Amino acid sequence: MARLRKTSATAPSVPRGLIDGPFHPRLQDLSLARSWAGWAGVASPLVLDTVEFEYFAIRNQATLFDISPMKKYRIAGPDALAMLNRLVTRDLRTLRAGRVAYAMWCDEEGMVIDDGTLFCAGPDDYRLCCQEPMFGWLTDAAWGFDVTVEDESDSIAALSLQGPTAFSVLEAAGLGALADLRPFDWREAEPGLAISRTGFTGDLGYELWGPRDRALALWDRLWEAGRDWGLRAIGSQALDLARIEAGFIAAGAEFQPVHAAMRLHRGRTPFELGFARMVDFDKGHFNGRRALLRQRETGPRTHLVRLDIGGFKPAQGALIYHRKKTEAGFVTSGVWSPTAKRNIALAELKAPYGGRITENLWAEIYVQQEGRWDRRLVPVRIVTDPFLRNDRARATPPRPF
Repeated sequence: MARLRKTSATAPSVPRGLIDGPFHPRLQDLSLARSWAGWAGVASPLVLDTVEFEYFAIRNQATLFDISPMKKYRIAGPDALAMLNRLVTRDLRTLRAGRVAYAMWCDEEGMVIDDGTLFCAGPDDYRLCCQEPMFGWLTDAAWGFDVTVEDESDSIAALSLQGPTAFSVLEAAGLGALADLRPFDWREAEPGLAISRTGFTGDLGYELWGPRDRALALWDRLWEAGRDWGLRAIGSQALDLARIEAGFIAAGAEFQPVHAAMRLHRGRTPFELGFARMVDFDKGHFNGRRALLRQRETGPRTHLVRLDIGGFKPAQGALIYHRKKTEAGFVTSGVWSPTAKRNIALAELKAPYGGRITENLWAEIYVQQEGRWDRRLVPVRIVTDPFLRNDRARATPPRPF
């Protein structure tokens, strides 16, 4: 069964255009660039000051990014574990209270619907955080299970606090008892305030979750605590640069959520996204299991790979060729990494490229210079290691900076 949000007899007015998030009054005051975009119908900053300042704050200081527009679903009841294990591809029976798991879920053709993080409060209580609206799908998946599904997206505000001085900010805010949190741990730090050691930057970082009506008080507390630690608010463009360096995939870039795809077969399976390790066939049946068993035998249609790219011009959207003539795929996300000092990209290659064939690959990059387009074919190399690895992201307790 699913628990729906109760509504009053008089329907509320529907806002026109983008709505303000819980931290909008503070973000608006800091927005010099006046650059906003819609995220799940909410006004979210692309950049507040400059992308460069905000990116280097992620890598050298501490940053705040509003992740409140994420979808958040509370799944609770005696059958919560059984229902979720039927939904996602990984085995959740080893996930214990106080831990967070990255998860994917598929349709019956094995195509990824979305990915997200699953917070475990106990075997009968979970919160799923993701990009795409999932309430209808979750209530369908809950049919026959003794669980309730509640959409908490509007009632829970959330902030991502990332960067080498992130823990120093928490400590200055009176939250130093969280020093023993390991990556993918979470805890209720205070009544109504949950903090997880998670993030999307590949750096030391935390995410804070609390009631929407206390959002501004939380922001002010952190902002005051961060004055001596270089705390800076950021937009999504700087965050995107950091997540590409970390090698993290993003919905709408590395894969199209299959429920949002308008054409058949535009979805991607976990195998095609490089997440075979996230598929557990031994746990019993789950959505897409039969299709994924078939693909395990036949092989994936595409491969998602990391690329080192020649030159220094970002290859976003570039086509990839084999031997400079046969189209092999395209770049899904490409940037010049300021920290790694490398031209890096994530790319989708059509099998057998990226699998059996990994050599003699080239990127076709177009560069505009003073009104003229310059076409360049530059060599690319498939790499298996992360583009950027920070030891501080895993150090427990975090070292002071």
